[in-house]
Amino acid sequence: MIETTAVLGVAATELGMVLTPGPNMMYLVSRTISQGRRAGLVSLSGVAVGFIVYLVAATVGITAIFAVVPGVYLSMKLAGAAYLAYLAWKTLRGGISVFEPSDLPADSTRRLFGMGLVTNLLNPKIAIIYMALIPQFVTPEQGRVWLQSLLLGAVQIGIALTVNGLIVLGAATIAAFLTGRPLWMRAQRWVTGTMLGVVAVLLATDRTRPVPA
Repeated sequence: MIETTAVLGVAATELGMVLTPGPNMMYLVSRTISQGRRAGLVSLSGVAVGFIVYLVAATVGITAIFAVVPGVYLSMKLAGAAYLAYLAWKTLRGGISVFEPSDLPADSTRRLFGMGLVTNLLNPKIAIIYMALIPQFVTPEQGRVWLQSLLLGAVQIGIALTVNGLIVLGAATIAAFLTGRPLWMRAQRWVTGTMLGVVAVLLATDRTRPVPA
């Protein structure tokens, strides 16, 4: 039903994107460090539902709206790029760090889940995956387009949840390691800030347009 090259293409791209610090990673790590692994995993469940929402939208063709109304898509993309650029600026100036412990108020399970969901739905990287990336790997000649979209989306979700789950489980250990090593913490800030900035520039300058799944 779907070509091996399509699966590998989606898998490789998603792995690169999920390892690049962004809103999802920052939220999951901050909650894990401040409230523990359970809070991180609850937040991750909200993120998972966000993936499913995007997948269903792409599968039933709702994202085709962005393909026929370029202005809406462009506005969303530029807003996402601006947000990532803001995160990069704050990171580079020393305001935030992915693994830096911070005092955050304890949130309820419902709020943790809800914030994980909202963070993912507003994540520009995830929007790009479902609106512009996955459709490029769908081949009408291979059969049902909606089923190909569903299967490729499942590949993306599986990789994203696996990597983010491992990050949640190891966040406290990584944070403890970095806290006692200022140079490592500073290097982590610069790497994170630079990567966020690069993604923001690529997102803002990318001319790829979404196509109906």
